[in-house]
Amino acid sequence: MENIVNLSALDLSAAIHARSVSCLAVMEAYLARIEVLNPKINAIVSLREASELIAEADAADRALADGRSRGWLHGIPFAIKDLSEAKGIRCTYGSQIYKDFVPDFDDIHVERIRAAGAIIIGKTNAPEMGLGSHTYNTVFGATRNPYDVARSAGGSSGGAAAALAARLLPVADGSDMMGSLRNPAAFNNVIGFRPSFGRVPSLGNELYLGQHAVNGPMGRSVADVVTLLNTQAGYDARDPLSLPTEILLPDQRKDFSGARVGWLGDHGGHLAFEPGVLDLCRDALDVFRALGTSVADVPARFDMDRLWWGWRTYRHFLVAGGQGADYADPDKRSKMKPEMIWEIENGQRLSATDILAASAIRSDWYRYVLELFDRYDFLILPSAQVFPFDVTLDWPKEVAGRAMDTYHRWMEVVIGPTMAGLPAAAMPAGFGGNGLPSGIQIIGRPRADKAVLELAAAYEAQVDWLGRAPSIS
Repeated sequence: MENIVNLSALDLSAAIHARSVSCLAVMEAYLARIEVLNPKINAIVSLREASELIAEADAADRALADGRSRGWLHGIPFAIKDLSEAKGIRCTYGSQIYKDFVPDFDDIHVERIRAAGAIIIGKTNAPEMGLGSHTYNTVFGATRNPYDVARSAGGSSGGAAAALAARLLPVADGSDMMGSLRNPAAFNNVIGFRPSFGRVPSLGNELYLGQHAVNGPMGRSVADVVTLLNTQAGYDARDPLSLPTEILLPDQRKDFSGARVGWLGDHGGHLAFEPGVLDLCRDALDVFRALGTSVADVPARFDMDRLWWGWRTYRHFLVAGGQGADYADPDKRSKMKPEMIWEIENGQRLSATDILAASAIRSDWYRYVLELFDRYDFLILPSAQVFPFDVTLDWPKEVAGRAMDTYHRWMEVVIGPTMAGLPAAAMPAGFGGNGLPSGIQIIGRPRADKAVLELAAAYEAQVDWLGRAPSIS
């Protein structure tokens, strides 16, 4: 069992297709590990009946025996983040309002994962409607960090990241509006990739306006992340803003000698960091220097308070639009967490002028970022401002002596790539003196997903952090 669950997704796929390990053995190994470890971290939810999964694994073996493979994920156990719909499996969105919802359809990227041969075993836990970078809800409870079960696994893809770290899944999907692929990657010592907007199509409710949230891959290797991304990505007419299909084949041995890296750090003191986090991330810059890049501090020349206002305005607007109908029902409103109500009520106070002003700020930020890319090929930024915190907290109220005035202010570090629609790879930066992991974002030019993944692969080859599995048992 240990050998199976420690394989990368690509190595597991190769072993299955070589018939050196059966789909049945793989399913049994993962189900056995989930049975032992999932009660300790609560990463996998809505787990399907073992008998059904064993039967599907057996059918996958018979198909291979007949020379029929559905794709690289053939027979591989996969759990979908509980913010995306998977046909026939309960999708709660972490909300009491939807705790009994069973969709009769797959979201687009889930269709593609299923079509590539994955056996969908259940869901991964997420916070209520994805709000907050800490995975807890009143339907399933909190997800705990495998490196310290008294700590948060981050969010909103916290269940996916914790499951990867604990070897409950070989690869996973996630989504990201405010760092939801990046923060949990940092908290759990795995990789999360936020693709360019439109790279992975979706059936989202705000097809034209929802230009902040994206679906994307998570894994324990860049190669796994790239392969899953290529499965998820590609044009689909149901998403009017989806990008043309482009198979990304990064050169995993690309020479980065002479590349220019810009370190954004704390945006000139604008951001508060828990002691140790910024130093750990800054130390990771030595890896880029070892690759032959030049590394320079980026002067802070944009009004980050203005960007934060623009971000908050957009966030209020989108949440109020998406959940306003539920809020209007007193019974449903009573089941919402305070942060959801706060977002909706602020959104309902906005004017069209406010939305236009936020759009202007976003445009100004985009132009500013383009100017930065005239001087730098890549930008580097921490993925989180704190180490994994007490799992019983709803959110950090203070960072380094500075009060956090909203439930998500402690994750402000992630809004820049979101507001500009940039690709960002969340990579591990090692472990602090407290033994807890943290991470960095490798940020690329607009739609330069391939280049970001190439640098991420080069970075990965220089460090051993991804091989440090948690000792949970």
